[in-house]
Amino acid sequence: MAAPPSPRHLLIVDDDDRLRELLKQFLSRAGFRVSTAHSAAAARRLLSALEFDLMVVDVMMPGEDGFAFTGWLRAQPRPVGAIPVLILTARGLPGDRIEGLQLGADDYLAKPFEPRELLLRIEAILRRVVPNKDGPLTMGACRFDPSRGELMDGEALVRLTEAEIRLLRRLAAAAHSAVGRLELARDSADPSGRAVDIQVTRLRRKLEPDPANPRYLRTVRGVGYMLTPD
Repeated sequence: MAAPPSPRHLLIVDDDDRLRELLKQFLSRAGFRVSTAHSAAAARRLLSALEFDLMVVDVMMPGEDGFAFTGWLRAQPRPVGAIPVLILTARGLPGDRIEGLQLGADDYLAKPFEPRELLLRIEAILRRVVPNKDGPLTMGACRFDPSRGELMDGEALVRLTEAEIRLLRRLAAAAHSAVGRLELARDSADPSGRAVDIQVTRLRRKLEPDPANPRYLRTVRGVGYMLTPD
């Protein structure tokens, strides 16, 4: 049996101890592995020892600020120099946003912000920078082909409703990333999300070896659902 995939690793760089801890807890619940650093210097030490999929960097930090750190990061060779960066700061003026993007940041979010918006922006960046495999996804004995909308269990075709196909395609497009429950509900007839919950339950019966303990179609508490193919 294949080992479950490793979660995406995020680095939060912010001198605000309380905000760092809150973001770590929230993003960890969303299915990410999260490390934190209180300064640019501390972030450099972590970069020398660990690999990261994305960094959330505050601008207004003592000593080297987030703009200078982002500029330094982009001057480094790959893979470090190619790590996506989301600038997070209380400085929300257009000129500050332009400066951050010119330095190579992938996105910019001004404080105060909703944690859910931060999560959605992180997921959007990861979808852009990580190649999207449009081919079939394997989940144990099952195989889902997004282009054909077909789920196979071994050699047998599993019957899916149109709503289940749309839901599975949406989750497959963001594989290994959490997708918000209400975001998924926009594609259903019930914007409250109850229809999505019912579809997830039905899909688990069709693709999970043990639907009561799902391995491939997981619930991300407080966020929504995540598809984790082999």
